[in-house]
Amino acid sequence: MTAVQVSAQDLFRAAYENRYTWDKSFPGYTADVTLKLDGQEFKGQVRLNPNLTAEVLGVEDEAAKKMIHGQLWETAIHRVRRTFEETQGQNTFTYGNTDADGAVEILMGGKAEGDRYKVRDNIVTLVHRHIHNVVVTINTFSVTETGEGYLSHRYDSIYHDPKTGEPKGGLSNFEDSYEKVGPYFILSRRLISTEVDGKPSTQEFLFSNIKLLEQNS
Repeated sequence: MTAVQVSAQDLFRAAYENRYTWDKSFPGYTADVTLKLDGQEFKGQVRLNPNLTAEVLGVEDEAAKKMIHGQLWETAIHRVRRTFEETQGQNTFTYGNTDADGAVEILMGGKAEGDRYKVRDNIVTLVHRHIHNVVVTINTFSVTETGEGYLSHRYDSIYHDPKTGEPKGGLSNFEDSYEKVGPYFILSRRLISTEVDGKPSTQEFLFSNIKLLEQNS
């Protein structure tokens, strides 16, 4: 598949539809969780409900609890299955530059004016999006192939002020691992390394004993 053969919209649609998502029957799950935060350790349990609301139990530290809840929510919203038309129907797509490694730039118009992406080998390797009052830029370096779509494995992200271009916070590097539980791939480990005030800070989220919820539980 090359830029000559397909429209920018079709190239982006193929990569969008190649992402791994949960189907409508996803029952939710429970798991034990350990958060390792710069030498501290917090343990508890989590529950992600079928409607993708998250609960964190047994973690007394409010900051740690909030961080765990945030990662569960962040993971879940990326697993929601929405059609291309639902999310991109009000946007237009044109080709930008092509990198030496073959990554093709897609420039957005319409509702997503100013956003841009890069696609290589049916994978979105760059996301540059305006979200609320910030611009987020995400580079994906490697993925986990599930046989039902890809999941990002190693990637980074940084936020910028949309007006000044100044960075908001440091660059964060992520490494995600997944476990197949029943028919579903579920996050089992996320390591986040960020530079804060010139010093490296690490957060490691470990999810074990993952069990799908019984329907109607």
